[in-house]
Amino acid sequence: MQIVELTTQYENEVKNLLVELQEYVVEIDKFKLNLLSPKYREGYFKNMVKECKKNSGKIFCALSGSKVVGVIAGYVERYCKKDLLVYSCPKKGIVAELIVSKNSRKEGAGKLLLNKMEEYFKSIGCSFIQLDVMEDNTPAKKFYYSNGYEKRMLTLFKKIQ
Repeated sequence: MQIVELTTQYENEVKNLLVELQEYVVEIDKFKLNLLSPKYREGYFKNMVKECKKNSGKIFCALSGSKVVGVIAGYVERYCKKDLLVYSCPKKGIVAELIVSKNSRKEGAGKLLLNKMEEYFKSIGCSFIQLDVMEDNTPAKKFYYSNGYEKRMLTLFKKIQ
């Protein structure tokens, strides 16, 4: 398994992984808020790349041979004036996406990608990493906990109609 930075030759495979994850998220979303729009594949990829470029981010791919089996995207969080009033605002890396193809899980790609992103964030002076995971995504939560991540915030939802 090899970890490399995203190049144009891997873009289509990364877009396919984004769609694979979104299909899964739609499936497990008990509130049925998530969807897979016709413009998702191209639009989401474009926005992810833009966010990473704008905010000192990186996108890394896990390769098995020449095939992309995983991707991670991360960037440095920007703070607003309100944040400065209520928060110490350490330099913090945000893991926006971590996806491993369902056919390649349990082969170590996720851990290698996460380690690579952590190394990158350390190299640019980040002291924390934050990521979001859906409550119903039990395998992902187990993976992150086993890699030293801890729950800090809790978002609650209630359907009222």
